[in-house]
Amino acid sequence: MTHRFPIKEIARQSGLSTATIDRVLNNRPNVSAQTQRRVSDAIDELTTQESQLAARGRRLFIDVVVEAPTRFSREIRNALEAELPSLHPAIIRPRYMMQERMRTGDIVAILDRIGKRGSQGVLLKARDQPDIRAAMAELGGRNIPVVTIFTDIPDAPHVAYAGANNRAAGETAAYLIHHFLSSPTSSGSSLGPGGETGPVLITMSDAHFRGEESRKAGFAEAMAQLAPHLPILDASGGAGLDGDTARRLESMMDDCRNIQAVYSMGGGNRAILQTLADHDLTPSVYIAHDLDLENIALLQQGRLSAVLHHDLRQDMRTACHHVMAWHRLLPETAIAPPSDIHIITPANIPAFITKQAPIG
Repeated sequence: MTHRFPIKEIARQSGLSTATIDRVLNNRPNVSAQTQRRVSDAIDELTTQESQLAARGRRLFIDVVVEAPTRFSREIRNALEAELPSLHPAIIRPRYMMQERMRTGDIVAILDRIGKRGSQGVLLKARDQPDIRAAMAELGGRNIPVVTIFTDIPDAPHVAYAGANNRAAGETAAYLIHHFLSSPTSSGSSLGPGGETGPVLITMSDAHFRGEESRKAGFAEAMAQLAPHLPILDASGGAGLDGDTARRLESMMDDCRNIQAVYSMGGGNRAILQTLADHDLTPSVYIAHDLDLENIALLQQGRLSAVLHHDLRQDMRTACHHVMAWHRLLPETAIAPPSDIHIITPANIPAFITKQAPIG
């Protein structure tokens, strides 16, 4: 494994001991594939960040702990690394722990290791669970600031939340669905305002992700006002993963006849569309979240009506600013504001994004 970094530097980046790094670099026995991967990732991260080391400023090692589908974790990482050069006067050195599924005990163990090893900050996307709240409190007791990202853990011991207003996003989705279905030109519906029949399908990855729970609450309240005659059918629990989401929806197909619209809060949209198509169901309206590559492709194909997008780069900048302000490297008045919700349709996909997305 080629590298040009001191063993101590790789150890700090990976969170492993110098002895373990030595064993990996010298191909000694009794080293797991996971440990080898952590060392390889640390070297890659150091290489990416090397250009920052020439800049003047205080180095802050920040741990990014995320439970999310790989497609979204990739977007989070890309957004943060795009912001790193602009985060003066600090030099941010991120360390990543991202997995599609994490049990509560896994998150707690990770946060405990971070606390014992030391960190200048933690950016956390996790479920709202008592043990995780307790682990966050332990970090606070060790003077390690925690910022929740994209899904908040309300009233937990943390410095701030960085992300969009999820309740407003849910209200926006309800407005769009009501507007589309009320239009005489809406495909599959010519009944006019208030005349549509059939349910609106909603999906969350997990109710313990409070960001999605806030979206659901905002959506349900707005739909109760705008279109109380439309029942809401909840197919949540697939963790945003294609296989689990498809199985969850498949178990509810008897209730999905005459489906009018879909509001997908947690991803797995290709799987949802395919499962519905397998049963000859095509919703008139489909509202999703986030401009990941899958959703961009589905927009380009006209299979999504709209995507509710918020600027991940701005959210990651805000999260880092909160950590920097906690360390008194930045005044609180300089912290970037939270991101706004933008409605993206097939007609206004940002040009710089379409170059990255596959059409097929």
